Amino acid sequence: MGPTAIGKTALSIKLAKHFDTEIISADSRQFFKEMSIGTAAPTPTEMTSAKHHFIHHKSVEDDYNVGAFEKDAIKLLKELFLSNDVVIMVGGSGLYVDAVLHGLDEFPEIGSNIRELLNKQLQTNGLSYLQEQLKQLDIESYEKIAIDNPHRVIRALEISIGTGNPYSSYLNLKKEKRNFKTITIGLTAEREIIYDRINRRVDIMMEEGLLDEVKSLTPKKHLNALNTVGYKELFNYLNDEWTLEFAISEIKKNSRRFAKRQLTWFKKKEDILWFDYQTEIHTIIKTLKKLYK
Repeated sequence: MGPTAIGKTALSIKLAKHFDTEIISADSRQFFKEMSIGTAAPTPTEMTSAKHHFIHHKSVEDDYNVGAFEKDAIKLLKELFLSNDVVIMVGGSGLYVDAVLHGLDEFPEIGSNIRELLNKQLQTNGLSYLQEQLKQLDIESYEKIAIDNPHRVIRALEISIGTGNPYSSYLNLKKEKRNFKTITIGLTAEREIIYDRINRRVDIMMEEGLLDEVKSLTPKKHLNALNTVGYKELFNYLNDEWTLEFAISEIKKNSRRFAKRQLTWFKKKEDILWFDYQTEIHTIIKTLKKLYK
């Protein structure tokens, strides 16, 4: 684990090679085959260096969520553990990681009319309107979830409105018993270094053709999968709302904000073994082998 642009993909491939195993991606944006450059998905060369799962296996038009991912990942793990003692999972989407490691929280069934209303409010009044609703109904969720993700905001509001209880009150009531053990390691760096790496990554994405990738997705820009950093900003540029320079600066700013939220989430996890992002691979492997025994 670790914040965006810290080097998780490169490390996961080295570990997969060493342990002669395969990689499960828990990055919810890299599921979609149309979103390659803007999600910093593994390159074709990286994909051939170690076998990856859950990379570009869905379309942005598919309704794929954390519940479906949990079921698919657990099914795959059962298969992989028949021939591998170790499997590597890599990702920055905390909710998706937790779903695999511990199972999902259970929520009451809510009528579809509430979600439909919230989606209409999103289209009519914008995300800030929904964020303010959530702030009033469930301040704990407002402060902890990915507040810039409309999917997450709508889900929290849907539960809060539909049950009359805060969304946060249903969290962590039940932990799933898994038949595997987990060692969690993280890559970290000084915040200034993380932010600098993010800024440079955005510049590289633009050089690699992110604008053309976003242009090709313009007819589908209304889809939830595309309401995400790197895409929504360039849609604003293509709509003549922003200059290209400003759109790029907003991608960098929103990516840094995302990394800040990731770091906040990581702080709540006491079992992560942290390594500086420049740590030699043999040092990490040596530590892992000691824990593995």
